[in-house]
Amino acid sequence: MADEANPKEIKVAHDELSLMQKNRGEEKEAAGRDVKVAETDAGDSEKPGLLAVLDDDADDQKKKKKKEDDDQAVSEDLLGDSESFPSFREESSLLNLKDSEKKALIDLRSKLEDAIINNKLFLFEEEKKKDHPEEEDEEENQKEKSVGIKEEQGEEKEKSMAEEDKKPNDSTAEGKEEENNPENLNFAEKIKEAKQNLGLNEETKEPPPPPATEEEKTRDVLEVDQDMKIWGAYLLPSKGDKGTDVILLKFLRAREFKSQEAFEMLRNTLKWREENNIDAVLEEEFPPELSSVAFMQGMDKNGHPICYNIFGTFLEEDIHSKIFGTEEMKHKFLRWRFQLMERGIKKLDFGGGGGGATSMLQVTDLRNSPGPTKKELRLAMKQAVALLQDNYPELVARNIFINVPFWSYAYYGVVAPFFTPRSKSKFDFARPAKVTETLLKYIDPQQIPVAYGGFHRENDPDFSIEDTVTEVTIKGGSSESIEILAPEVGTKFTWEIIVLGWEVNYKEEFIPLDEGSYTMIVQKGRKMTWQEGPLRNSFKNKEAGKLVLTIDNAAFKKKRVLYRYKPNAASTAAAAAAAAAAAAAASSSSSST
Repeated sequence: MADEANPKEIKVAHDELSLMQKNRGEEKEAAGRDVKVAETDAGDSEKPGLLAVLDDDADDQKKKKKKEDDDQAVSEDLLGDSESFPSFREESSLLNLKDSEKKALIDLRSKLEDAIINNKLFLFEEEKKKDHPEEEDEEENQKEKSVGIKEEQGEEKEKSMAEEDKKPNDSTAEGKEEENNPENLNFAEKIKEAKQNLGLNEETKEPPPPPATEEEKTRDVLEVDQDMKIWGAYLLPSKGDKGTDVILLKFLRAREFKSQEAFEMLRNTLKWREENNIDAVLEEEFPPELSSVAFMQGMDKNGHPICYNIFGTFLEEDIHSKIFGTEEMKHKFLRWRFQLMERGIKKLDFGGGGGGATSMLQVTDLRNSPGPTKKELRLAMKQAVALLQDNYPELVARNIFINVPFWSYAYYGVVAPFFTPRSKSKFDFARPAKVTETLLKYIDPQQIPVAYGGFHRENDPDFSIEDTVTEVTIKGGSSESIEILAPEVGTKFTWEIIVLGWEVNYKEEFIPLDEGSYTMIVQKGRKMTWQEGPLRNSFKNKEAGKLVLTIDNAAFKKKRVLYRYKPNAASTAAAAAAAAAAAAAASSSSSST
């Protein structure tokens, strides 16, 4: 019979089937182990704030170290040393590009133009194989090798079976009985049925591809809008939008000017924005508690919008439970963080003229930041940092970490060797005693919040950011007096002052012009410690004179003093009116006499 099989063939088929089942079981176990390892790694590496940022950057740098031999020459050409990237140089100008960087930009423009015009921006697996035949050829070669090995193994089995047939067999009668056994006659059919149950193709012995879903069928006809934008700039290079090249350069810098990698990153970002409807996030409303976690406020000295992140807020159990209490709230937290980023981008200038800022400044306050017990926070921050790095490249000019605990410096010392000079040039750290001094390197004092030693107060009735600040230096072992003239009677003066690091003796007094009048103590002299913030006071004079602010520096180190003052507009007008009335009365009296 055609379907009958002799005992030896049955045994060989049975062995092959057992081997296939064993291999499949081993593959499942390996996949399970990979999942467990990935979950373990994710749990161990999740850290809030500074560690989340540094860990992600360190992981990227470790991967780059492995390719150091191949990429070192390219990296030196494109990145150079740390001096090539001063703290706040705007990198949107096309005039400062090297030849290799210009070539990469032209290549990326060409790839993007072709992808949009020919509706290939969102390529899928089949189309990728067409555009990259070398990858497909490599896969075919691998398949041919595996098929060749299988054929050799089959030939060896046939030879061994032929040799066994030539040997004298004492159990011929038993073999005939087994051949006539009805169970063995149908064994071939059972083998086929078992293979089908395992989802194996009889010829290739590989699982068949899953059926295409309706979504996958319709994706191939997805149209690409040639007027599509990102952050307000057209993506199609031929439209001539100046912001296009500025944005493309950000993706290139994020991938060390490797045009293909930059193109893939841009395409993934566009897909992520579409899937998560990021363009609509600006219109969404979020819980008010989130406004105390992070906020945009002011500009730095180079026009970069400033984003402040306050991790100590999460220590409050009420806020923590409201933000991370449910999966829905965690999702809202992420979308709120994207909204904050999009709001900052609205303040940037992608015009390409070189006059406006094209990136932001991040200030992260680590005072009282939660420890490792806040697992939900670690998970959310790890996810947020990863998404921001993947989809908002080169939009942060500098990361300043303030109120940094000592252990963070030790951790940074361990991971710092894995950073490129470019990455390291973007980090700055300040312990509590150096917060104001560090921020003043990048931000004007009238833009720094009072909580961090600056002069900025929300809805300030006395000062604005336009009011200038004066700085003086006091040498060690000397004193300095700041005089505010008050010639008009009834004028109210308001002033504020800060000494960086304080640790000085300070007093305020009013000295009348009339030598017969007494000096008035506005504030008694006292020792100011380094924890002191900006000091604000006011005084209304009843006679002409001057206000004197005295700082006595008994230390050996010099001190920086920042101050500003202004008269109250209403009191000045009233004083002027009173003076005019007095002068008019005096004139009238003299004329009548």
